[in-house]
Amino acid sequence: MTESPARAAASSEPWLVKHPAEWRQIGIVAAYLGALASMYLVPACRNALVFAAACCLSFLNAVVIHNHLHQGIFRSRRLNMLFRCVLSFGALYPASANIPSHNLVHHHFDDEGQPDWAAPEHVSFRWNLLNLIHFPNVAGPNTFAGVARWKALAGRREFVRQYRAEMVFAFGLTAALLVADLWAALFFVVLPQLYGARCILRINLIQHDGCDTRSEWNHSRNFVGRAFNWIMCNNGYHTIHHNRAGLHWSVLAEAHRREVAPRIDPALNEPSMLGYLARTYVLRFRRPAPRDVARAELAAPPIDLSPRDLRRAEAEAAGV
Repeated sequence: MTESPARAAASSEPWLVKHPAEWRQIGIVAAYLGALASMYLVPACRNALVFAAACCLSFLNAVVIHNHLHQGIFRSRRLNMLFRCVLSFGALYPASANIPSHNLVHHHFDDEGQPDWAAPEHVSFRWNLLNLIHFPNVAGPNTFAGVARWKALAGRREFVRQYRAEMVFAFGLTAALLVADLWAALFFVVLPQLYGARCILRINLIQHDGCDTRSEWNHSRNFVGRAFNWIMCNNGYHTIHHNRAGLHWSVLAEAHRREVAPRIDPALNEPSMLGYLARTYVLRFRRPAPRDVARAELAAPPIDLSPRDLRRAEAEAAGV
């Protein structure tokens, strides 16, 4: 049997990425690891500017985890699995946890009718800023308890093996750094790692609180600024990502304009995340009441989505 051109290219050039845009994601991770290394190894780099940059890049590392676990960056499956280990070190949690927690449960493909492990409803303070601050303390334990239940099911052996490899790499390397220089590793490696991991959990609250999760097109809040989405690798376009999780992140802006914009309440298209955070969590005390945001999609022409079973299979086979 003749080998397909795509398979031949993957086997002859296994180091290449699947899409040219992936070099942006690789650059983010390289910059992040470089910032951690510079602070750990070079005392002159232990300052507020480099630390703040490392924290921002840690959050972007978690964004890359999200994208990589939906579509693996490399043509080589082995490189994709190795890259998961590197990403896991950057976030101090096994990257493969995203498959059950995000790809399946958050996308409502494996939730058995139960709330998302990181649903906004898990926090209910009257002072809305406390909801944003406290949310990772609830969503994190919920998520890892759910992942533990999911990976205990029969037929998850390969997932468990990869999950353990990521755990050993992430915590083993971090422990080695702590042993070699406790305070440098604690302040300049572990704190940025935790910052990104906690911030990516908060995104679930920011993108879904006040939306109609029962709606086909108004279940998510989008942040549509061009500069923001360049940095965030188009993760501001959350509605289209939910509805067409198989799309590569580089084409989400156009798909959002074509499919989402005519069917979404304009209030769910935010020009700036910083502006939204200030307005929602700092400049007001109470949590905004949910809006009836589904009217826009009722007035727009219907559009067919892929069958649910097909979308679920794509989500479960992600990242390889």
